Amino acid sequence: MKVTQIVFSPTGGTQQVVDTITSTWENHVNKVDLTNPNNKYSNLNFSQDDTVVIAVPSYGGRVPALAVERLTKIKGNRAQCVIVCVYGNRAYEDTLLELRDIAVQNNFNVVAAISAIAEHSIMHQYAAGRPDKKDKDELQSFAGKVLEKIKSGNKNMSEFQIPGNRPYKKAGGSGLVPKATGKCISCGLCAQKCPAQAISKENIKCADSKKCISCMRCVVQCPQSARKVNGAMVSAAALALKKACSERKDSELYI
Repeated sequence: MKVTQIVFSPTGGTQQVVDTITSTWENHVNKVDLTNPNNKYSNLNFSQDDTVVIAVPSYGGRVPALAVERLTKIKGNRAQCVIVCVYGNRAYEDTLLELRDIAVQNNFNVVAAISAIAEHSIMHQYAAGRPDKKDKDELQSFAGKVLEKIKSGNKNMSEFQIPGNRPYKKAGGSGLVPKATGKCISCGLCAQKCPAQAISKENIKCADSKKCISCMRCVVQCPQSARKVNGAMVSAAALALKKACSERKDSELYI
């Protein structure tokens, strides 16, 4: 079984989840970094013998628009596909359903869907340290069930229900655009790593607010810890989400 991960994971949480899932399959895994703006996604062309895991974080209950733009260029050709959405313990709302619609539109044969939790990329107190051991054990159990279904040889997988609504909820941005502090040494790593190419190498200090998707990769990647978001805005958002995020949520498998 040839396995390929296609993952949008600016801060690493989604990648941790997918690595946990595919680690149980004892196959060589090819990795496609969906955050890389230089990849030629239109050249990705799969076959019925391939197994593809497509994973994204939930941004406000939707698939990140940048991930949608890149995913729609990929040709599934009835490859077996597992879709995964990862969220910071609030809710994933329409993300999983939207991701399945994208995969089906691109001619993937979606055989399973998984929702999982990882540490919130902005408000780190929510789902801190996740995926933890309990999460990983659960995800590996899911992976075994998914593998059984794939190995069953049934190419015409039955439709299964997953949560979400059509039309999807309105997409919105967090409005949190990281800026450089006095610690910035203009090394340019943030500009190099930005999935949205929102930081110009000629103007490292500020990101283009129209391009920035508030993914926080520049904050995580900065070796000087020199990029920050507005602390007051983060505190207000954290307070608003406290009730929704405080109770531990578990991963879910739809198959």
